[in-house]
Amino acid sequence: MPRLSYRRALTRALADELARDERVFLLGEDVRVGASHVTAGLFARFGADRVRDTPLSEQAFTSFATGAALAGMRPVVEFQIPSLLFLVFEQIVNHAHKFSLMTGGQCAAPVTYLVPGSGSRTGWAGQHSDHPYALFAHVGIVTAVPATPTDAYGLLVSAIRHDDPVVVFAPAGALDVREDVDFAELGPVPLGQGLVRRRGDDVTVVAVGHLVHDALAVAEELAGQVSVEVFDPRTLYPFDLDGLCASVARTGRLVVVDDSNRSCGVAAEIIASVVERLPLAAPPRRVTRPDGAVLPFAPGLDRAVQPGRAALTAAIHLVTKDGT
Repeated sequence: MPRLSYRRALTRALADELARDERVFLLGEDVRVGASHVTAGLFARFGADRVRDTPLSEQAFTSFATGAALAGMRPVVEFQIPSLLFLVFEQIVNHAHKFSLMTGGQCAAPVTYLVPGSGSRTGWAGQHSDHPYALFAHVGIVTAVPATPTDAYGLLVSAIRHDDPVVVFAPAGALDVREDVDFAELGPVPLGQGLVRRRGDDVTVVAVGHLVHDALAVAEELAGQVSVEVFDPRTLYPFDLDGLCASVARTGRLVVVDDSNRSCGVAAEIIASVVERLPLAAPPRRVTRPDGAVLPFAPGLDRAVQPGRAALTAAIHLVTKDGT
């Protein structure tokens, strides 16, 4: 079977949707030359009307995308740097997101916001290494964080076809992941549907985005000591709480590993939602960036701030020890 990288899965999803639906078009900074390596080759294939370079004015072209969506188009906006989402929070949250809600569904703004390379890229420092997906989940915007090439393809396709705004975070830590894929079987992945990546009996680990691969590696390392179940939510809003609770109901223990800041983060929300529904055999644990973390430039410090396998292993041991 051919091997597909996460990055090329995003490219393939964009190409397939551009070919399938003439209302779809792509815009962003340097998308014609493929500066992010995700849009490479799309300009040559689809031309200037479908692949549009924009000025360095994120607020302007994000508003332009909203207007195009209201007029019946399906724009995909690429942001090369996750921190740019802070600049356009107003345009996404207060405009595109609310048009449908405030008009009783009479207006639709089907915009997809794609962030290839969110999180740390090793030494990209404080203003380029954010993972602000919790902000969008908080306000109720569909928020996807795929972990694998298959899901990167399928969730991006579903996002483009969705009738409301969707933000797709493609973690930097996952961009070079590859897997064997039957291209004929690639297709949309439902938004709001999680997946158990590995079955286990002793503890459920919820891992967000690229951390799914770390969780699977830790589960394999601990296989002789602890039976770890790995749950990949795939979308953070809507969140597949029923799917997660089915897992935790069997294992009785919960650890969440999430590459964003601790306070008011996705990990805290997941834990609170589970403990409202289920009794646990031990106190749940979070493995995250520290409170208010801003990633440093120095690679060693960059890695020290991020959640890793050692911290996840320690959390699993604490949960299983507390529950005995």
